[in-house]
Amino acid sequence: MTSPAERYAASRARARHADLAEFEAELSFALDPFQREACEAVAAGHSVLVAAPTGAGKTLVGEYAVRHAYNRGEKAFYTTPIKALSNQKFHDLAKVYGPENVGLLTGDTTLNHEADIIVMTTEVLRNMIYAGSDTLDSLGVVILDEVHYLADRFRGSVWEEVIIHLSDRTSIVSLSATVSNAEEFGAWLGEVRGDTRVVVSEHRPVPLWPHVLLREGIFDLYAPGVDPQDPGPTPRLNPELEAIAKRSRYDDGRGGGRPSRGGRRPAGRRAPPRFAVVDVLDQQGLLPAIVFVFSRAGCEDAVDQVRASGMVLTTEAERHEIAHIIEERCEGVPSQDLGALGYHRWRDHLEAGIAAHHAGMIPLFKEVVEELFAAGLIKVVYATETLALGINMPARSVVLEKLVKWDGQAHKDLTAGEYTQLTGRAGRRGIDVEGHAVVVEHPGFDAPQLGRLASRRTYPLISSFQPSYNMAVNLVAQLGAARAREVLEMSFAQYQADQSVVGKARKARDLDSTLKGYAEAAACDRGDFMEYAALRERLNRLQKQASKDASRARQEATASTLAALRRGDVVRVGGGRRAGLAAVVEPDDNPVAPRPVVVTEHARVHRLAISELHHGLEKVGTVKLPRRFDSRNARSRREVAQVIVDARREFDLARSKRRAPAADEGAAQELEVRRLMREHPCHQCPDREQHARWAERYHRTLRDKDRVVNEIQRATGSIARVFDKRLQILDALGYLDMVDGEPELTRAGLMMRRLYAENDIVIAEALRTGAWEKLHPPALAAAVSTLLYQGRRDDETRPPRVPGGPGGVLGGALKDTLRLWSKVDDMQKERGLPDLPAPHWGIVGPIHGWAQGKGLDTVLKDAEIAPGDMVRWCKQVIDALDQIAEVAPSATVRAAALQAIQGMRRGVVAY
Repeated sequence: MTSPAERYAASRARARHADLAEFEAELSFALDPFQREACEAVAAGHSVLVAAPTGAGKTLVGEYAVRHAYNRGEKAFYTTPIKALSNQKFHDLAKVYGPENVGLLTGDTTLNHEADIIVMTTEVLRNMIYAGSDTLDSLGVVILDEVHYLADRFRGSVWEEVIIHLSDRTSIVSLSATVSNAEEFGAWLGEVRGDTRVVVSEHRPVPLWPHVLLREGIFDLYAPGVDPQDPGPTPRLNPELEAIAKRSRYDDGRGGGRPSRGGRRPAGRRAPPRFAVVDVLDQQGLLPAIVFVFSRAGCEDAVDQVRASGMVLTTEAERHEIAHIIEERCEGVPSQDLGALGYHRWRDHLEAGIAAHHAGMIPLFKEVVEELFAAGLIKVVYATETLALGINMPARSVVLEKLVKWDGQAHKDLTAGEYTQLTGRAGRRGIDVEGHAVVVEHPGFDAPQLGRLASRRTYPLISSFQPSYNMAVNLVAQLGAARAREVLEMSFAQYQADQSVVGKARKARDLDSTLKGYAEAAACDRGDFMEYAALRERLNRLQKQASKDASRARQEATASTLAALRRGDVVRVGGGRRAGLAAVVEPDDNPVAPRPVVVTEHARVHRLAISELHHGLEKVGTVKLPRRFDSRNARSRREVAQVIVDARREFDLARSKRRAPAADEGAAQELEVRRLMREHPCHQCPDREQHARWAERYHRTLRDKDRVVNEIQRATGSIARVFDKRLQILDALGYLDMVDGEPELTRAGLMMRRLYAENDIVIAEALRTGAWEKLHPPALAAAVSTLLYQGRRDDETRPPRVPGGPGGVLGGALKDTLRLWSKVDDMQKERGLPDLPAPHWGIVGPIHGWAQGKGLDTVLKDAEIAPGDMVRWCKQVIDALDQIAEVAPSATVRAAALQAIQGMRRGVVAY
């Protein structure tokens, strides 16, 4: 029961924020405390950071901010990180305010761009700021949904650019997942934007219960008595889980006991079949469920396996409704494209209540899945982790098939933040009393590891901000170099770096005192042992450098050897699983990543790749191959292998006659250091090795101290230094002129202001130098794709196909583009900047074909690229071509860009 004073205060607050009272009256539920606090801050004119768990209802604060600005006659921009989320939010707001009052801007879609409320991707707003759009003059509020995206290493800088450059009169409402350093982020927002309220909630409106699904059944993760909402740092696990794990250590799965000494080790426990998992979830009333599988192929395999078991999770009435929605939504897709998209298989799965959801699907198919799942018609969705990023698809249960995922370079354990983000989808507010997070047993599963993951709440937000070339020219144009540096010092990256300096300085002081102690312990009565130890350290560095130089030389020689190989050449692989002799049956002169096909002396066929040839490669001779060799024919392979074996003695003899390489300068230095060591008085000390151990600790600690000092130096003004290095390169390439010591944009620099694509500097160089001047529209689209496409791991096994061949017009333009990239990359390396992403020719053929007007089935036939990926890359190429059509100095290139856009914006790509 509230007091009269509290009721009076609440009444006064409602009177001050009348539109908040109206907004709440339209809701079917009362505002949570964190929602009310954040909305009242918005109503009072403050910028706000809201950090709350997925599904807690933080987007409601953004929706109120839109209402508040709309009622005041101000514009409101609602930004999202992905187009799917923008589309979803556009439809939500259009239902409330009417389609005439809501616009959508996503790069490839422009609807009602002068509306009072506009939903857009964050990049579009960044571009508007740099272009000085008049629309920003009446902008009252910007909602940055999923603002924790600023930690994304590829796109995160965009969020910081928007926060830093938006006008002070525009308030910002930042919506974030729960992060463990929300206060730090809020403090930075306060410094950059002024008065900013930070509202943090860790309360889930729908409690989450963690479970483990074994072959024996489904079990709670925690022991009875442990509160899953607040388990503490070391919660007790369910004793049943521990008993099963203990029993399985002595059980090989067939009822056997503990193996005798020397007996076969027990086989690892296998995961339950996927259809059995769905069956258990259905029996336990845990559907609908999202099952996270960390690969696209895994998602498709899962759907096929469950459907192949005969499982149907829908009623006949639901199947009719699903069929109606599918037909209605896919009505505009050409029938020939539907065949290439696997439409009938996809439809069969949906009608059974089972679906996949991943980036390899076209946007239309993903949207249909989302619509059906939200309507309760789809019961199980197998999805990659991208589904956890913002799209409103809550479920009763979330299932994780594994606690390990591939991060693009290696398999790594899920972090606590990733676990929290994924399982946050479990529990539908207003529908479910509780949500359920289920981890399926799998090889390597460790219940204590899961207990630690589920009980931790650490998810720090780390800035990934880096000034790009486009950002540099825009800042110089708007502010001048000096003011631009000041602005860059305001970034969250610099703020975090400055905060870290205090702790690093303390660590450097501690290491100083440690060094003093080690130096005293290493003292020798024969002479200056630290001087002797420095010689040993120098010798160690020379040996390591020699090893690196040899490895680099091997790699460079291997790359040039691979590209120069011709049919019939015999090579010797120095080591590794490909070691031995092999004959080239299909050369590949791709200068980026040659992968010739070879047949080994053991009659095996495979491609040679630089990444696998760590021990080097040498050409040892040539053999005559059959004119009609077929690598798929085992007999043909054996014939080639026999030819290699017959000529082996000749190859070995030729190898023995090769002279060893002459000693280089590094080897001479190594000999000189060894001489100085032998002549040093401490070399003969009987306690030399004991002194050396202390000296090694000294030098190891010295390296640690040097690293910390370098980190301090890098952290202080680090972002501005990167900016200055970018300016040096822009000046050297002709995008800037120095006038009275201040940089000013040249005509090329003005062009670059409007190039926002990935690899902006190389695109600008290709336009400036005329590298793409002779390309017809499809070829121009293909060339642009090489600077946008980021190849998947399986791309490495397929050599790219270049229309017209490597020696054709397009092939020549691609080589020119490669040279331009190499030039800029060398300039970056000289200045200590990160590597520039190399051009990738992986989708040159498909993009060229699509721009020519070929059907989707034709361009995908030999490309092995998923339809969704093809559509996504087509849209990115169109975005870049759109920019080129506006700024290219050549009228020919501008016209080609426009024609290429017309040729590509059709069928499923135009959707």
